Amino acid sequence: MRTQIGIIGAGPAGLLLAHLLHRAGIESVVIEARSRAYVEDRIRAGLLEQHSVDILVETGLGARLQREGMSHDGVELRFDGEGHRIDLHALTGKRVTIYGQQEVVKDLIAARLAAGLPLLFEAEGIAVSGLDTERPRITFRHDGAERVLDCDIIAGCDGFHGISRDAIPASILRAYDRIYPFAWLGILAAAPPASHELIYARHERGFALATMRNPTLSRHYLQVRPDEDIAAWSDDRIWAELHARMERRDGVQQMNEGPILQKGITAMRSFVAEPMRHGRLFLAGDAAHIVPPTGAKGMNLAIADIRVLALALEAFCKRGEARLLDAYSEIALKRIWKAQRFSWWMTSMLHRFDGEDPFEHKVQVAELDYICRSPAGAMTLAENYVGLPLELPA
Repeated sequence: MRTQIGIIGAGPAGLLLAHLLHRAGIESVVIEARSRAYVEDRIRAGLLEQHSVDILVETGLGARLQREGMSHDGVELRFDGEGHRIDLHALTGKRVTIYGQQEVVKDLIAARLAAGLPLLFEAEGIAVSGLDTERPRITFRHDGAERVLDCDIIAGCDGFHGISRDAIPASILRAYDRIYPFAWLGILAAAPPASHELIYARHERGFALATMRNPTLSRHYLQVRPDEDIAAWSDDRIWAELHARMERRDGVQQMNEGPILQKGITAMRSFVAEPMRHGRLFLAGDAAHIVPPTGAKGMNLAIADIRVLALALEAFCKRGEARLLDAYSEIALKRIWKAQRFSWWMTSMLHRFDGEDPFEHKVQVAELDYICRSPAGAMTLAENYVGLPLELPA
């Protein structure tokens, strides 16, 4: 097999890259280790920044997003039993949209298959070679046969646990990692959302988040220990803890209970790998970086990576210009580190840390109070939350 761009991974990053390349008249093959059902059903992030929505709409992927997505003009910070709304749209002119990552993936897969373009699921034993040459190669097993895909460029979009990042020599790659001393217990419940906008709650018992997937499905999170046993959390215990952490001083119960359809525990970490390029291999999305979900940046960072990488590949494939490819890692990392800072800041401000003393608690509350009462503080949160301007190369 032969193609211009070999893409490893059929998540949002890999599929969006293939879509943008196709629109630019550039060939690609997407290879995914998992099944189509697995990729389409895995529940991930569900908040899109304005620039992410704009990219999907402008490239012909916005029909269902515009029909089913839930646009939000604000977000609530709740602490000391009181809620404080940050008006994102009034401060920035932008809004965010709730639309599950798995829905974005479904739209991308449907578009690729409708165009009759190569998308290979359940590819086993994926490996890369020749990264320092002009003809890098992907080898894998598919439908019982050994396959070889020769490429001009390989895009590693296969997530944190994929093979792409490990293909970069340890002497070249530098990893920045922070493991947080807590995790999130997340549930999907058949219940109307607690509010029409997200609620981030800081409570002495720990952090809680109330969000949604649609008008009839709620998504809630609780801060728990990183070694928490999910079996110890009955449905009744989960709802009781959510009520406690979302408590309001006026005594109004805002949580809507319903059958819990899914529950799981997500570890919390910050991670960045530098550089995002080695020879003819380019990393994008979770293959290069992970953010704690408090700032809702994961999928949006992947989309931003791909927007830059697609432009660089178009310049290289159509005009033979390598300047943007050479600058890709530097351009992407500037945005990634700003998103890391914001995600770390939100996480540090809203979570209870083990061993936290009364001084730290007071400082967290003071910072939240400042953000909610100061226009400058509110703007700092708002402009980062809706997404900083997407700085694209000329």
